[in-house]
Order: sequence, then C-alpha cells, then structure tokens
Amino acid sequence: MVEYEKHLYMIVFPINAMVASQLDPSAFAEHYTIGSSKHFQGKVLFAEIDINYRHPFFDIDHYLELTVPHPDGEPKKTKFICSYGVLEHVDLKALKRLYLVTPNGMALGIDSKPYTAVNEPGLVRIYQEITPLTNLVASTLDQRSFGRYITSETRSKGAPKICFTQYEFKVEEFLEQNRNREIMYSPIPENNPARLYEYLLELKAAPSKKTKTISLSTTLLAASYRLIRHGFWFAAGSELLFYPMPTRHELESQYYDWWRFVR
Repeated sequence: MVEYEKHLYMIVFPINAMVASQLDPSAFAEHYTIGSSKHFQGKVLFAEIDINYRHPFFDIDHYLELTVPHPDGEPKKTKFICSYGVLEHVDLKALKRLYLVTPNGMALGIDSKPYTAVNEPGLVRIYQEITPLTNLVASTLDQRSFGRYITSETRSKGAPKICFTQYEFKVEEFLEQNRNREIMYSPIPENNPARLYEYLLELKAAPSKKTKTISLSTTLLAASYRLIRHGFWFAAGSELLFYPMPTRHELESQYYDWWRFVR
C-alpha cells in the first residue's frame, strides 16, 4: 500500500478547526473547496501546523493514528481533530505556511516574515477579524497595537488570540465621495455604507477612542483578496506573526495562475 505523508492543518476561515490529512496543501485546498460536498462556496484560509506540535487540549496522536488510507488505497483526505477553541490553544510558533484558497481551489502559500513597518500614528484603519472573532472594526490603532489590544487589553471585545487582516480603504476619499449623498457606496461588501460613514466621523472626532465595531458578521466571504492590505496577522498579546501578501507585481508575474481567479 502507498505510504502517504501526514499533515496537520488549522483551518482559519470559514471555520476554525484542526484537521489531520494525507493530502498535501494544494490537494487539501482543492478538496476543501471543490472536492467536498460539505463546503459549498467561497474562499478558504488554512495554515499548516508543525507535525510535531502537541498540546493537551488536542488528542493529536489519537487522530493521527486514525489518519490512514482507505481500503482502496486512496489517501485519507480529512480527519477532524478539533472544531472549537483551536487558535486559542495553538502556539503561534507552530504555524508554518498560510494558504489563501480561491473558490475554485487554487492555493497561494505565503510564509511569515517579521513585521518591520513603521506605522503612522492616529490613522483610522479598517480591520476584518477572521477568527475566533468575526467583527469588521474601524480603529485608530496600528496593527501591533490592535492585535495587543484585542488579545490582552479588553475583555468585552477581545479573545486570547486572534487572526485578522486589514482592508485597502482610503478613509478621507470615502468620506469625501459620500458627503451629502443619499445613497452611499462602500468598496467593502456586506456592510452598511451609511453606518460606516457615521462611525468614521465619530472616530475622527474622538482620537482617544480605540475601536468602533462596524459589523458583527464577517465580510471576508464576499470580499476579494484584492482588498487585502499588507497581509494577515496572528496576535497573542505582544506576540505577532505576520504573513505578507505578495506585491501586485509579484502576483501578476509569479503567481498569475492564482491571481487570475481572484475577484
């Protein structure tokens, strides 16, 4: 019988789960989006976890033992290990490559890098929390401060760990274009532009206010990867793991087979 390498994956979106699999990342991405009847539409984000990672919250060894080929020799595609509280119990140091998957199963793998950007203070940014929270948030905090605030400085709006991204959004341009308009437009899908306009004005008028929740439900399902600014962050207090998006030039020249399916 063929021997298949075993993998540990953490699904980040649309759910948060730990899964064992005998599929490599590209095959896993394809199976989860178009090869499984349990997933019907939309993008998927997942990260590979170091196969040697262990935590008492997860019975990893037990489920890895069950991750064996089918009687006909086909690899075991998925063996769910846990479907609740996953990110909170995963050491960020155990995360390897992050994969961004299009609805038709094309995967782009990106590696983490130190986040070295020098941020301009006081700017209003739009963050989409991905897991375990799903809020769309406007904030005067930069990425480091936002991750630290959500995971260690607030109980009412926070979580022990979080994955989030920032949207490409020009606040001043949005406010100017929608000034005195009866029907407002937002480049971010699945949100109320009038509410967004009101909340941005509120943040600008009160710079000491750190966050304003725009929506409790995620916009990531409908949003294009083109909206992503900088990349994706995993935060746990002062610990920050950053996965940078390739530049537009890199996407068009090196990753065009993935980029052409991005909407």
